[in-house]
Amino acid sequence: MAHNVTARPRTLTAPDGTTFRDLNGNGVMEPYENPRLSVDERVADLLGRMTLEEKAGLMFQTMITINPDGSLVEPEPGAADDDPMRASTRAMVTGRLMNHFNLFGAAAPRRMAEWNNRLQDLAATNRLGIPVTISTDPRHGFVDNPAAGAHTEGFSLWPEPPGLAATGDEELVRRHADIVRREYLAVGIRLALHPTADLATEPRWARILGTFGSDAQVAARMVAAYVRGLQGDTLGVHSVAAMTKHFPGAGPQKGGEDAHFPYGREQVYPGGNFDYHLIPFEAAFAAGTSQIMPYYGMPVGTQYEEVGFGFNKGVITGLLREKYGFDGVVCTDWGLVTDSRIFGSPFPARAWGVEHLDRLTRVERILDAGADQFGGEAAPELVVELVRTGRIGIERVDASVIRLLREKFLLGLFDDPYVDPDAAQEICGCDEFTAAGLAAQSRSITILKDRPSEAAEPILPLSAGIRIYVQGIDPEVAGRYATVVDRPEEADVALVRIATPYEPRTEGFENFFHAGRLDFTEEELRPLLATAAAAPTVFDVFLDRPAILPEITDRAAALVADYGASDVALLDVLFGRTKAEGRLPFELPRTMDAVTAGHEDVPDDSHDPLFPYGHGLDVEPRTQ
Repeated sequence: MAHNVTARPRTLTAPDGTTFRDLNGNGVMEPYENPRLSVDERVADLLGRMTLEEKAGLMFQTMITINPDGSLVEPEPGAADDDPMRASTRAMVTGRLMNHFNLFGAAAPRRMAEWNNRLQDLAATNRLGIPVTISTDPRHGFVDNPAAGAHTEGFSLWPEPPGLAATGDEELVRRHADIVRREYLAVGIRLALHPTADLATEPRWARILGTFGSDAQVAARMVAAYVRGLQGDTLGVHSVAAMTKHFPGAGPQKGGEDAHFPYGREQVYPGGNFDYHLIPFEAAFAAGTSQIMPYYGMPVGTQYEEVGFGFNKGVITGLLREKYGFDGVVCTDWGLVTDSRIFGSPFPARAWGVEHLDRLTRVERILDAGADQFGGEAAPELVVELVRTGRIGIERVDASVIRLLREKFLLGLFDDPYVDPDAAQEICGCDEFTAAGLAAQSRSITILKDRPSEAAEPILPLSAGIRIYVQGIDPEVAGRYATVVDRPEEADVALVRIATPYEPRTEGFENFFHAGRLDFTEEELRPLLATAAAAPTVFDVFLDRPAILPEITDRAAALVADYGASDVALLDVLFGRTKAEGRLPFELPRTMDAVTAGHEDVPDDSHDPLFPYGHGLDVEPRTQ
């Protein structure tokens, strides 16, 4: 059911000539409504006007969905109320008094902009008119994972972060983040739940695709550039705030399993490399990241308590707040408090190490640890109860509310939270941004091998007009470059796109996380090697994790890797229209035994890797 709101605060002129939005509707310019006052003055005034319930509502950020036509989501009468993906927008905004939401799903950019405006109108009906901050996981890549990123039609399309790192070009990363900023601003998104500052030190980990690779110094440069691209030199009205994650560095997951799930809750440091994972976060602090998200994982065998990082006072207060002096917003990862359901299946709270605690005590532990906001939760009543029963003081709540309000004021949301749907349609996915993304896709491609044998001549670049057989490539697109044939035996060259193997876990949410083995089974290899026996074959492998490729490497005429690239981006490289510049952002191990023998916290430590970190060949494009 759609829900639309037409109320909007009046814009008035004060006696001194100041134009202001009359957020509380009393016709008087209150200090928090006065754009000429400092942010600190406006925050202090608003804080003093807020009830405990309004403060508690500010401290929760959960998922919110959008209808395709840009209207607000309201469940049908009698619909089940246990699906957070279809929760009532009105109930969350005017009932629970929440005003931070993580947008789940998408619509056309114009509709997203219209939705933002309707949502801001709804928030304006509350007593103080506090505007909404809309956040999102990454939307400019190729992969859809409800917990990590959402490919969104209408936005420009870029390689995933390992591909950006593969170029080694931090200015490209800054420009990418600046384009992300401009497209987000156009539709009303003001908080990016990225960049990811984790390191790809455990090859089996399912979230490597969100990282800038295994090298901490390279990742640090890329993370800093990304934050500056989103925020600028300082956070302001033209910024998108960055929530850098996942402090103090996810990645060293025991056995490569992910901490979304009970079997992946442990983070381990057998190589004694805890501090190495902090290096990219130090760069984010220097760049001014507005927010930090701790991860789900619980550290094992370190100086810190063995509880999830969101509950970990030694990590959030001791390390983040006190050692690093970070005074921005700390928002937990999603769902530390409440058991829920996702895709119809039970999904327990990620309360690792404190599973025995009830919801109220989990909230108390998180606040005591030093976090400001509860991600993926919608239970302000728990904070209210903690204060009213004397278990936490109002001054603790106020400390977090001040941080959260300050960011809203810095972003300019109190003065103008609305966007122009016409501009959103023109800006998002415009020719300039689309071309920049396509060029980055091609640049990031990494050529691992370009000749059938040491004695043979290079096969790349391919000649236009040859006969090609394709697998995993749109024949219509391929036909713009060469003559497409039906069988490899008829081809001069076969082009085959594949992806890093993984172990399917379930048919539900868990299966979005590609984990486990990295090598191909005999059954998977058989058709690939048969193609290579029938025609010289160029294999392209999508490296969402470091694939194990010795058999394919031996039989390939050429081997390239991508980190998110369209058929056009790939074929432009293979046919010499543009140059691939990628260098591996992590090593490619030779065997699974080498992977399992490695240390989860140490980068690129497999014995005798097939391709080392930084490997990549230069193939000059054809002269036009």
